[in-house]
Amino acid sequence: MITDTSFQGYHVSSTGNSTLPGILMLHGFLGSGKDWSHYAERLEDRYACFMPDLPGHGKTAGLDTAARFFEKTCDNLSQLAGKIHPQPLHLVGYSMGGRLALHLALHYPERFRSAVIISSSPGLKTPEEKAARRKSDDRLAENITTDFNRFLDTWYGLQLFELLKKHPLFPEILERRAANRPEAVAAALKQLSTGRQPSLWNKLTENQLPIGFFVGEKDTKYVEIGRQMVNLCPYSELFIFPGCGHTLHIENRHLFLERLQLFLQKQENREP
Repeated sequence: MITDTSFQGYHVSSTGNSTLPGILMLHGFLGSGKDWSHYAERLEDRYACFMPDLPGHGKTAGLDTAARFFEKTCDNLSQLAGKIHPQPLHLVGYSMGGRLALHLALHYPERFRSAVIISSSPGLKTPEEKAARRKSDDRLAENITTDFNRFLDTWYGLQLFELLKKHPLFPEILERRAANRPEAVAAALKQLSTGRQPSLWNKLTENQLPIGFFVGEKDTKYVEIGRQMVNLCPYSELFIFPGCGHTLHIENRHLFLERLQLFLQKQENREP
């Protein structure tokens, strides 16, 4: 059963007994903690799942300041992890949530046991790339506040979501996305932009946690990023999902749950 609580200003949905191993699950842009409900309900006999609404999404407001927003969000999530469960947590993060999860794994390893990073990256490598991305995301944020429904049509018209749009669950997903507060998600897009997050490429070599990078076979950009990350990141593996794109955890729920459980069980069986 899913319950809803609030910690440090974050709205958090959760399942499972707190005596069980815990998982902190971070959703992508335009999503909410409830995006993970399907999996949390199937894992609740073995894991306590915690699914926060990230800043500007669902029932969580944005932070008070835009300065170092990405880093402050990660600091808040690290504190949250320490309060909601007595033991270090596993991490699962998709896209925007994956970037946050990777930052948490590399900067707060004492809080976590492992990480599953889905369709995500360590950020951008050069100041020029980051400046261009900031400019692009700021334009998109303006489009959100100008005409949110039109933005959603354009956003899900991207090749990135080609397979998702054909999925039977897409109408339900789109309806949930349309329920967001445009001004809040616009601010989140700008402040949690890849162009405003610290690059983690040089930090990957310092990794101390088991990490699984999950990517869809047809999401070729992220397949290549995944290969680069695994080459740099100790204790990591790349899992490519056949026939899937960017939203692999929606496109093939059965395979995602199977591989997630296998990865988590492998970490549970490791010697402490």
